[in-house]
Amino acid sequence: MSAEDLNRTYLRFAHQFLEPYDDSTLPALIGMQTRGVYMGKRILKHVEEEFGHKLDFGVLDVTFYRDDFRSKLKMPEVKVTEIPFDLYERDIILIDDVLYTGRTLRSAMDAIMDYGRPRSIKFCCMVDRGHRELPMAADYVGTTLPTHVQEEVRVKVKELDEEDAVYVVQNSDEEEE
Repeated sequence: MSAEDLNRTYLRFAHQFLEPYDDSTLPALIGMQTRGVYMGKRILKHVEEEFGHKLDFGVLDVTFYRDDFRSKLKMPEVKVTEIPFDLYERDIILIDDVLYTGRTLRSAMDAIMDYGRPRSIKFCCMVDRGHRELPMAADYVGTTLPTHVQEEVRVKVKELDEEDAVYVVQNSDEEEE
């Protein structure tokens, strides 16, 4: 996917997120560290520019909720979690770059429930690459890219990677999700 493809997808997500609501204060977005945060901010910008709505936005790190946290050899880098609004009776849209095994999404839902009890949780990802290990699915998908297990999907964001793009590359020996 090119930068233009990604921008068009962010705009489509903005439309899809607001479509079911008469009251735009109900949905709130939570970007998952790291690239999901930047994706979420891009979607928020479209929501504000196209519709004039301001949605609540939070940031979630799921490091300590991962089921493989203790089995990793290296010390994981823990990032900020900041959810500056009440989750009670809110419709939450979690945003991440790639949906793969479903384990990161499961971790995110566990973390969200520790912060409060939302009315619903939906999931948005730029790329669904398949290979589920848990029964998880995205509600909003930018694109579906069937991959081999030895391949890796890399979503690039300008803020971190100096470009906006999606690539499928041959995976190194490192374990990735």
